[in-house]
Amino acid sequence: MNCPHIALARAEVGAQDWSMPQLQLPIFPAGTTPITPQLAFDCQDGKVTYLNGHLPVFQHAQDDLAAFRLFTSQLVANGTVSQAEVARAFHVPPKTVKRYVKRFREGGAKSFFVTPRRRSASVLKGEVKERAQALLDEGKSVPEVAKQLGVLADTLHKAIRAQRLHQSKKRV
Repeated sequence: MNCPHIALARAEVGAQDWSMPQLQLPIFPAGTTPITPQLAFDCQDGKVTYLNGHLPVFQHAQDDLAAFRLFTSQLVANGTVSQAEVARAFHVPPKTVKRYVKRFREGGAKSFFVTPRRRSASVLKGEVKERAQALLDEGKSVPEVAKQLGVLADTLHKAIRAQRLHQSKKRV
């Protein structure tokens, strides 16, 4: 990489050898869980904090799954950790880690925070939906309506739960 500010810094310092990185001792606070020898995480008071040595580098709520997936995928994509190390440290299936790393590489950070698209009920539209509601209003059971319309009873139950259809109260 050709960065002018680094070249200027090297010129100011002189002919110093820049090939050897400075090492940081992997000293983690008590109670942390290591991911790699340099990176660990700690979970306290409903917050997950990621540490590089003793320095915090990222934090998210314990129940914020999107932030967890984003940060761990970013670590893998940047080469900081391997997929296997993430899977081992967080007890997540390796296939799941791989899926979210792929999502990060293809869609970036925003891909973790978009609401997933839901399919609409393609069977219950227009006239079929109206006929189903009319039959339910007549007091017919869901299995009877399903048989008469040639749709699955599960489809009708799902529509009732989603309040796209309503079932009349059973008569005693």
